[in-house]
Amino acid sequence: MELLTVGWMVIEAAVAVASGIAARSITVIAFGLDSVIELASAGVLIWRLSSELRLGEVSEAAERIARRAAGGLLFALAAYVVAAAGWSLRRGAGAAFSWPGLVVATLAIPIMLVLAQRKRALADRLSSRALRADAVEAIACLWLCLVVVAGLVAQLLAGLWWIDAVTSLAIVFFLVKEGREAWEADEEDD
Repeated sequence: MELLTVGWMVIEAAVAVASGIAARSITVIAFGLDSVIELASAGVLIWRLSSELRLGEVSEAAERIARRAAGGLLFALAAYVVAAAGWSLRRGAGAAFSWPGLVVATLAIPIMLVLAQRKRALADRLSSRALRADAVEAIACLWLCLVVVAGLVAQLLAGLWWIDAVTSLAIVFFLVKEGREAWEADEEDD
């Protein structure tokens, strides 16, 4: 399951970041950077699960470090989004519409739904808190995708310059929520 997540996240991150930069879209760039953070989290989970299988022991220290790093990166991304959105609104200039951003965010909706369901089922079978947390991240990504798609469709239909900045501020909620969950999970382990 994690290898499928990694494969999709590589595509999602590359398309979203590149198309977001091309369109100067804060929303699409933030979506892509969140995918990079989730990609790193999936990589750590793969490493951790393979270590556990190989060594027969759980590395709580590795998970703690990974969760703190992911949480910190999510908080930093949220700060970037707020600053970039504020700058865009202050300048009175918005982003160009991004077809690739819309396509990748739309494709991500059913993909993240299936991944979340399968990860949750596997987490229950393995009694894995780490895999359950990864399933929750997939659900958060699903909601993030819905926000991105709604913002891009509104931008396409209305053509208002400020829609990208406002939509990006809605993404901050999900970034902070994911970051806080990473930190709180770490504190629960202490």
